[in-house]
Amino acid sequence: MRVTLTGLPRESTAVTLDGARATVLGVTGGQDGDAAGDGDPADLAVRIPLTATRWGHAGLALPSGDYRLRIERPGEAPSSRVTVTTAVAGAAPLRLEHALENLEVVPIDGGVRVRVTPPLSVEERGKDAQRRLQTEYFRAIVRPEDAVFFESFYARTVACNPAGIDRALARLRPETTRYWSVADASVPVPEGAVRVIEGSRAWWHARGAARVLVVNDWLRKRFLRRRHQKVVQTWHGTMLKRLALDRPGTGLRTRLAVRRERDRWDVMLAQNDFAAGVFRHAYAFDGPVWQLGYPRNDVLADGDAAEIRRRVGIPDGARVVLYAPTWRDDRTEIVDYLDLVAFADQLPAGTVLLVRGHSRTLPYGRDLRGQRLIDVTTYPDVSELLLVADILVTDYSSVMFDFAATERPIVYFTPDLAHYSEDLRGFYFDLLAEAPGPVVQSREELLELLSGDARAEEFAERRARWRARYAPDDDGHAGERVVRRMLDEGMLG
Repeated sequence: MRVTLTGLPRESTAVTLDGARATVLGVTGGQDGDAAGDGDPADLAVRIPLTATRWGHAGLALPSGDYRLRIERPGEAPSSRVTVTTAVAGAAPLRLEHALENLEVVPIDGGVRVRVTPPLSVEERGKDAQRRLQTEYFRAIVRPEDAVFFESFYARTVACNPAGIDRALARLRPETTRYWSVADASVPVPEGAVRVIEGSRAWWHARGAARVLVVNDWLRKRFLRRRHQKVVQTWHGTMLKRLALDRPGTGLRTRLAVRRERDRWDVMLAQNDFAAGVFRHAYAFDGPVWQLGYPRNDVLADGDAAEIRRRVGIPDGARVVLYAPTWRDDRTEIVDYLDLVAFADQLPAGTVLLVRGHSRTLPYGRDLRGQRLIDVTTYPDVSELLLVADILVTDYSSVMFDFAATERPIVYFTPDLAHYSEDLRGFYFDLLAEAPGPVVQSREELLELLSGDARAEEFAERRARWRARYAPDDDGHAGERVVRRMLDEGMLG
C-alpha cells in the first residue's frame, strides 16, 4: 500500500501501520516537491508492506483487525492523527482484495483506519454467503479423500495436540493430504500442509472430504459427520478446573449442547488416567479414550531450544521466566495482577519475562511491550515456550501438567484463587495440597521466589509424583503412537 504524506519535515520520519497484535513499518521512497532547505515541509511517499514476518515465518498476512496509520517525528510522541484531503474524506471506502487478505481503507475522524479481513471472495463473505455454502455442504455427495483435517482452538492457531499429530503424520504417511483450518492467512501452517481459510469454499470442501478430523475443541453445529469420517477429539489439556457437565450451575441448554457436541466425536485423547475419567463424566462420553500421551509435548523431548530462543528473541545466556495464566470466564483480556511491564523490570538482572496469554484472549487487547518483557501471546506453540522456560509461573492453566515433563520449577500465582475456585469454575482437586510448587497470592511473594530458585529442591519430590500421575507417557513419541493407532484402526482407509 502506497501513501503520500504532505507537510512533513525532511528529517527522518517513521510511518507505521499499528494494530493490536502487529505493527508494520513503512518504507520511505524519498521526498518529492520543491528543493527546500533542511526541515522544510515536503511530500513523503511511503510504501507500507501488507505482509509480515512473525516468529520466523515470512510472507504472512497481517492478523485480521483494525489498524491505524501512525507517524513518529523526531523528538515528538507518536501520533495517529492524520488529516486527509477533502477528496479522500468524501470518497467511499477503498477496498482491496489480495491472495492473503482483504483490506478496507476508511478515513475517520483524525486519521485513517485500515481494516484487514480474511481473503474470502464476494461469494464467501457475509452471513448469507455462509448460509448458502453450509447448505451446499450439508447436501453435497462428497468423494472421500486420503486427507486429515486439522483445527486448533477454533482455527486461531496451528498448535497443541493437532500440531503434534500433524508432525508425526507428515513423517509416517507423507502421501496423506494435511488440511489446516485457519482463521486467516496470518496463521502459519506446517511445511507441506494445505491452508484452508475458515468459511472459504475450500474449507467447507475439506471438512466434508477428509477421512479424519483432528480437533482440540468443539466442532459446533456447522459440522456434519459423513459415513466415511472419524473425529479424533484431542482436547487441549488435563484439567484442574471443572468442564462441561461438571461445571456448577450448568443449565439445560448448555447440557444439551454438550451432549450434541459429544455425539460428533468418535475418539477422545487423554494425557493420563485422571483426565480420561473426567472426560467420561464431564462429557458423558462412552466411546474409546486413547491414553497415549500428549503429542503437543513431544517437542519437550526433541525440540531445538536454541532455535526457539532465537525466534523469540531471547538474549544469549538469559534466564527465562514464562508467565502463562489461563483465561477467565468473566473477562476477555489476559489477566494482569502484576503490572507486567514494571514487574519484568524488577526481576533479577539477566532475567527475561515471557508473557503468554491464553488463545481465547487473542482477539482482545494489545501486545505488551517492555525492555525485559517479550509478549509471546501470538507465538504459535506454547509447548516450544515451555521448552525454553527455566521457571513457569501459571495459575489454573493446563500447562502446569505439561511442564512436568521438563522437571523444572513451577510457581503458582493465584490472587483470585477463592473467586475462581468457588464462583467461576470449581476445581477437581485441592490445588494447595497437591501443587508441585509454591502457591502465592501477592506480587511481593512472587518476586521474592523469582529472585531465587523458586524453592526448587523443596518441591522436587512433589514434582516427581506430579509427573508420574499426570504426564507418564509424555516421552517424545505420543504423536507417533496416535498416528499408528489411527492407521491400525483403518481410519485412513
